Amino acid sequence: MFGIIRPCKHRLSERLQTSWMAHLCGLCLALRDDHGQLARTATNYDGLIISVLVEAQSARDDASWRRTAGPCPLRGMRTASVAKGEGARLAAAVSLALASVKIRDHVEDRDGVFARRPVAAGARAVTRRWDRQSAGSASTVGFDTAVLLDAASRQGELERSLPLGGSVLLVTEPTESATSAAFAHTAVLAGRPGNAAPLAEAGRLFGRLAHLLDAAEDQAADAESGAWNPLTATGTDRAEAERLCRDAVHGIRLALREVELTDRALVHVLLAHETERAVERVFGPAGHAATCRTHTPSGDHPHDAPPRQDPGQHPNQAPIPPWVPQGPGFGPIGPKPPHPRNLLAGCAVWALMACTCQLLCCEHNDPFSRQRRKGFCERHDCDCDCGNCDCSCCDGCDCDCCDGCDCCDGCDCGCDC
Repeated sequence: MFGIIRPCKHRLSERLQTSWMAHLCGLCLALRDDHGQLARTATNYDGLIISVLVEAQSARDDASWRRTAGPCPLRGMRTASVAKGEGARLAAAVSLALASVKIRDHVEDRDGVFARRPVAAGARAVTRRWDRQSAGSASTVGFDTAVLLDAASRQGELERSLPLGGSVLLVTEPTESATSAAFAHTAVLAGRPGNAAPLAEAGRLFGRLAHLLDAAEDQAADAESGAWNPLTATGTDRAEAERLCRDAVHGIRLALREVELTDRALVHVLLAHETERAVERVFGPAGHAATCRTHTPSGDHPHDAPPRQDPGQHPNQAPIPPWVPQGPGFGPIGPKPPHPRNLLAGCAVWALMACTCQLLCCEHNDPFSRQRRKGFCERHDCDCDCGNCDCSCCDGCDCDCCDGCDCCDGCDCGCDC
């Protein structure tokens, strides 16, 4: 459950963006309060869906789900209203347990620095501590993290015993079971037992989606490194993997229609729209082959424009790419690029800028390359081309018209969304 949901702030209304950040900061602070500062590294976008679901099902007012947090460098040293309560604590426990599982997998696979014995020993100690802590905090909200740890152990057994050509859905089953249990427990915390079954189904499909997208993204790298990959091991081609992912997104939407929510706006955006965008990030839009940039006529993209020939250039000399500015015989036009700092000087400047929050909160010169950069809290993983729109077409919508539409283009269906 890491990295599937990545909402761009341009696709969220102001109200939804505020709510999203409240849950993100609430998860981070719940990890700190319950498990210590190191546990904050387990903060992830997908885990906070648990907190969102609990609040969206609750009939309590906003004041009971919010508290004012102190200044934080990631918020530009500003205070903020953040999520609190059982939803944030459950999200923290689930995130910590899953982070422990992920670290343990890296240790077993000897990935990167985890191949070094001192690092691996330290990582094992951290995972044992996080297992105990997540189990303790989850028990206070009535959730048993054993279902997550059991799923992780069954995952390894399945991978080792899977016959060649077996179904890829056999491999995704443990992940599906873990996310299904976490999603269903949000209904218990919110006092909505009737929501447990559809939320369990939505969680099961979300787990399948997360596992398949992760496998599809890593397939090429796994092939190079010789690592085990479920798609390669089962002989599942990308077309079939894409079909399963799109079916999962559709199934999540159908399940959400059966869930009784007091405010479904953010849930709808995260689980109906952002899951589809996650599929498009990995596989491209449905039927994208015909419109792929490699198939567009030359000139449709700025970098596809034909190379220009400098008037003073020899006919046999290589043409100048269109994006490289040139003067008449004097090379590129413009100031000389700044000379990068060496490693020692760059580290010293980085430490100074980090301590003064310049790296986080404002535009700055990169401490190594000296290139102009945005602050961390100003960056976003934006894959949309919607500019600075602040639309709210899906803000509270509960209709079919928004299934598949681009929010920032607005829907033109005449519904009340």
